Amino acid sequence: MSEPGFAPRPTLEAVAARAGVSRATASRVVNGSEGVRAPLVERVRRAVDELGYVPNQAARTLVTRRNDAIAVVVAEPETRFFTDPFFAQQVRGISRELTAHDNQLVLLLTEGTADYQRVGRYLAGGHVDGALIFSLHAEDELPALARRAGVPTVIGGRPGWSDDRTLYVDCDNRGGARDAVRYLLGLGRRQVAHIAGPLDQTASVDRLDGFRDVLPDADPRLIVEGDFTPEGGARAMTALLERVPDLDAVFVASDVMASGALRVLRTVGRRVPEDVAVVGFDDMVSVAEWTDPPLTTVHQDIEEMGRLMAGLLLRTLEPPAQGGAEPVRAASIVTPTRLVVRASA
Repeated sequence: MSEPGFAPRPTLEAVAARAGVSRATASRVVNGSEGVRAPLVERVRRAVDELGYVPNQAARTLVTRRNDAIAVVVAEPETRFFTDPFFAQQVRGISRELTAHDNQLVLLLTEGTADYQRVGRYLAGGHVDGALIFSLHAEDELPALARRAGVPTVIGGRPGWSDDRTLYVDCDNRGGARDAVRYLLGLGRRQVAHIAGPLDQTASVDRLDGFRDVLPDADPRLIVEGDFTPEGGARAMTALLERVPDLDAVFVASDVMASGALRVLRTVGRRVPEDVAVVGFDDMVSVAEWTDPPLTTVHQDIEEMGRLMAGLLLRTLEPPAQGGAEPVRAASIVTPTRLVVRASA
């Protein structure tokens, strides 16, 4: 008895025959081209469903000059990417938007600058239609590599340079920080400290600038740089207590760092919020609602920002409008923030 084999893969010719159209017409419908009458489009689509036809991606790319794939490039090592819930939320938003437009997500992580040439070669190899790059640090080479590769790019977070060509999606980091500090002052706190994020990233700089907008004459001892990790928040909180033992409030540049700061305050017997009020930034529910006490924080819609990044990039990839219509120019996006009050302040 012969062993069963795999059923042959349905071909475009079979789709055309089932729909009663030419191969060229079936190809135009499958590849999303215009100029095919609606009844024929419906017949071809029905034949595709009935036969289970899947277009050959390599052949389709030759016709459409599109890969329907987007690179997501994260300028952080794997250990940080897989442990920080911020990245999971942002990539979830990106993935949902790409999936809705039948695009694949290709994740590229960088352990360090040694990986940048690898990423640059991949982007230049014609594997993807565009790139979404986030968590950039100062003097980061990734955007330049993408430009040299000729790959349209959207940056997550305001870049550290300014030009009309660079598209980005960010939240109002500076305004959110101002709201946090004003709230703490409104509670009657007088020794307000700040645990900043890494100051080679623009989000950290913007949040520090927001702190200084409200407290321009703050004692420099009340500002300590962290690293967006719980351990970094704990180290910064320890340093602040050594410098200014009577501080009564702290604005922390991320919820993850705030969780480490709260742990230190609890260990040394400082009550929150009675002795020290704490406000974070991000409003990641998986962190903010599970700290002890639950964290008052500045909300940014991380998943929505990921979705907006993907949508902005896909709009730049759309073919120019026919009939001489002026194309709609894509613009960078800054989303609002809001303070979410819980028990820590």
